Amino acid sequence: MGKGSEACGPTTCAEAILIMGQRLQSLGRWAGAAAIVGEFRRGCAASTEKLRQVAEVMMEEMNKGLASEGGRKLKMIISYVDTLPTGDEKGLFYALDLGGTNFRVLRMNLGGKEARAANKQEFKEVSIPPHLMVGNSDELFNFIATELAKFVSTEGDNFRISAGRQRELGFTFSFPVKQNSINSGTLIKWTKGFCIADAVGADVVVELAKAIERQGLDMHVAALFNDTIGTLAGGRYYNNDVVAAVILGTGTNAAYVESAHAIPKLHGLIPKSEEMVINMEWGNFQSSLLPLTVYDHLLDIESLNPGEQIFEKMLSGMYLGEIVRRVLLRMAEEVSFFGHIVPLKLKIPFILRTPDICAMHHDTSSDLSVVENKLKEILGISKISPRKRRLIVVLCDIVATRGARLAAAGIMGILKKLGRDTRRDGEDQKTVIAIDGGLFEHYTKYRQCLESTLKELLGEEISKTISIVHANDGSGTGAALLAACHSRYLELE
Repeated sequence: MGKGSEACGPTTCAEAILIMGQRLQSLGRWAGAAAIVGEFRRGCAASTEKLRQVAEVMMEEMNKGLASEGGRKLKMIISYVDTLPTGDEKGLFYALDLGGTNFRVLRMNLGGKEARAANKQEFKEVSIPPHLMVGNSDELFNFIATELAKFVSTEGDNFRISAGRQRELGFTFSFPVKQNSINSGTLIKWTKGFCIADAVGADVVVELAKAIERQGLDMHVAALFNDTIGTLAGGRYYNNDVVAAVILGTGTNAAYVESAHAIPKLHGLIPKSEEMVINMEWGNFQSSLLPLTVYDHLLDIESLNPGEQIFEKMLSGMYLGEIVRRVLLRMAEEVSFFGHIVPLKLKIPFILRTPDICAMHHDTSSDLSVVENKLKEILGISKISPRKRRLIVVLCDIVATRGARLAAAGIMGILKKLGRDTRRDGEDQKTVIAIDGGLFEHYTKYRQCLESTLKELLGEEISKTISIVHANDGSGTGAALLAACHSRYLELE
């Protein structure tokens, strides 16, 4: 028997068997991981027909929320904003934007329609000391008013208040509030790390006004609202066709202009404009039609608000990265996707943020080096094959696509409610949706998917009449603009 026909020795055979076993094991792990991702993809699928059904249910819930208070999935809160900017506004106006651990103060000098492009503005951002976030109401609002007074003291020649007038301020307060009037609202509860017990149940405008008075500052709080309504105001200032605004950032919400006659729960006189801005609080939308997966259910159960904000948990920036992490964790635990040891950091909730999955999703390098670096930096995972990196990009795409398509379905619901999803005979009506938020601004594939899905839902002809614009800084400039169009001096002009 020749040398080429010799049987392998015991050591060589053992090595071959070991290598074959490792390859089979690797193939098994890959097949298992691909099966998990495939199952997740099917669970997240949102067909055009299903999205149209979601939009229909959204419209139905909007009508229910407009009919009565309490117990509805969509609160449809009356904002008392019955006038939006037209571009004619003139004068100096201030804004205070309080919605997290920092707040901003801003001033705008408005010069009317012809001078819109030349409007001057200045702002200052201030960090809130941690002890004031858990202290008492007077301490917090005194600190804010002190910083506001410092900012007012720096007015230059380009920012002068008209003689005989008080300065007026728009107050963006992005916490749960029961709105009582255009410049009155009772705090329902704190979020975002604040815990100031004596402010709950108090009118936040009164609390701010008292602090302003203690500073000796001559300033009137003209309007109170949230960042979504501020975005709507900012969008309308530059484009009269803006009818709704959406926030797609850490959280999500929508607001739109409704006919006052279509709001049964609006008791009292119909405003002169015959319109009212409605704060939908659409993050709390729920429906059996939503493509929820086991990962979504577990995320919800383990959240601080189980059973609430389901829509928000599926499409907003706070949660997209966490959903991806949960799927990766299952792949690591069940099929050893990252090796025999589950990476410890992968077990940490919210360690993978939406900006991270955005970066991986947008990785265009030939070897997906961004994916490799993100896994190493954030999760301590190294030596992952290009094929596995590609599967992780697919996972990011599934999560972002579902979120963007659901956001488009929500917008479609608003358009249906306003009757702008169809073309009326002889009308060539233009409709603009203003959107703000870091998710929409920075996550390009999410934004593109949202826009293409809305066109898909509307059809080619109607989609030509609908456009989406990025309305930056609604919580700041929108606040000053709302102070202007709800000024107490309008009757004198």
